[in-house]
Amino acid sequence: MPVEIVVDAMGSDRAPESEIRGAILAARTLDVKVTLVGPEDTIQPALEAALRAASRVRWFERLSESISVCHASEWITMDDKAAQAVRSKRDSSMRVGLKRVREGVAQGFFTAGNTGAAMATSKMVLGGLSGVDRPALATILPTVTGYPTLLLDVGANVDSDPENLLQFAVMGSIYSQRLLGVRAPRVGLLSIGEEDSKGNSLTRDTLPMLRGLSGIHFIGNVEGRDLFNGKADVVVCDGFVGNVALKTSEGVAKLVSVSLRESLKSTVTSQVGALLSRAAFHDFKKRLDYSEYGGAPMLGVRGVCIVGHGSSNDKAVMNGIRVAAEFAQAEVNSGIEAALKPH
Repeated sequence: MPVEIVVDAMGSDRAPESEIRGAILAARTLDVKVTLVGPEDTIQPALEAALRAASRVRWFERLSESISVCHASEWITMDDKAAQAVRSKRDSSMRVGLKRVREGVAQGFFTAGNTGAAMATSKMVLGGLSGVDRPALATILPTVTGYPTLLLDVGANVDSDPENLLQFAVMGSIYSQRLLGVRAPRVGLLSIGEEDSKGNSLTRDTLPMLRGLSGIHFIGNVEGRDLFNGKADVVVCDGFVGNVALKTSEGVAKLVSVSLRESLKSTVTSQVGALLSRAAFHDFKKRLDYSEYGGAPMLGVRGVCIVGHGSSNDKAVMNGIRVAAEFAQAEVNSGIEAALKPH
């Protein structure tokens, strides 16, 4: 039976176009049902027009059955202050969508909207898992080995204590096992040096506690460069450090991609080389493309919530739906609760 994933149709910078086209891609390629949440008088006509434009006649009926619209009269914008919007907009597309997950109507939720509002709403509507004090937002980073590194927290908690980081380590390890297929994920603590004495009070206090934590493969401190060299499968840190690391990584990836493209076009010789290396350049861009990873899972809430980039295109939305479906089917949350129970 197809998994039902709810999509906040008013979240992205290009909403609802990206969400509608992403839902159509998902319905074509995945065994899912998609519910688009937003103002019905806006979403329904746009969906019908997109289905007619994108579908062959033989596809139309099946796609129409796989995608539905759920009305929500309000939505939270990127400019809204998260805490205020969550309280005042009680019929927002985020809240209505997450309620469907809480009630068991749907198995997962995806939004490319306001990250702060998504985190606050998911914690309020879904609640936390047993044993989790604070949920964490995780993201997947590409590495030179071809296998990704999971970094958390990247923004859910600006301030964390050692107990929070221990829970992040367990949650990240379970996610890496069940979603990324890593048998015994290597867990590292992000610091400014590998030595035990390096770091701030948070990392120095957390290090011995992680070493004594059973059930995870802890390898000690890791540095910023280790996020991309494949040294660790899971890296934990507080949300302030993680968010800075993530945004810096996105900026460097953009710089490298643009600089390389400009260099390949600068001379006739390099243009010939660019033509010959087009496949390699395409593969390079794909490895750095956030849309390939779909979105960041909110780990620690009682349900499935995936938060995508505000600039998500149709491919990113489709992959966000895919990640939400895989998360639900892998029963990650029950694994997290079982792993945290002894602690």
